[in-house]
Amino acid sequence: MIKQQEIKISTQGRGTYDLSEQVEQAVRSSGISTGLCHVFIRHTSASLIICENADPAVMRDLETFMERQVPDGDPMFTHTAEGPDDMPAHIRSVLTQTDLNIPVSEGRCALGTWQGIYLWEHRLAPHNRKVMLTISGE
Repeated sequence: MIKQQEIKISTQGRGTYDLSEQVEQAVRSSGISTGLCHVFIRHTSASLIICENADPAVMRDLETFMERQVPDGDPMFTHTAEGPDDMPAHIRSVLTQTDLNIPVSEGRCALGTWQGIYLWEHRLAPHNRKVMLTISGE
């Protein structure tokens, strides 16, 4: 059996947004007990991560790291049509992930105790993002 569902997320700009409960709800409502949940973001300037969900300092540290590696407004970037964060947002999404595969066991996402599923918005301005879930199994 295969089920698909789209999740819409309105971001408030750069940062991480916890999708764990929305993905978990989709898995529960799919009726699939054992299988795989594929999570795919339909954008090129945001990404998906599985990360620590207990200490908010982890997300701040990830952002600090990324700011150092791919700074906004770097003069080496020529793709700046939408501002100084345009090309850095694309690079950030390439360095991270646009999709995740999560095992489904006993009708739930088989995540570890401290793991959460996050959309990482790389643009400074708010955006409406779409994430496609494909849940397959039996």
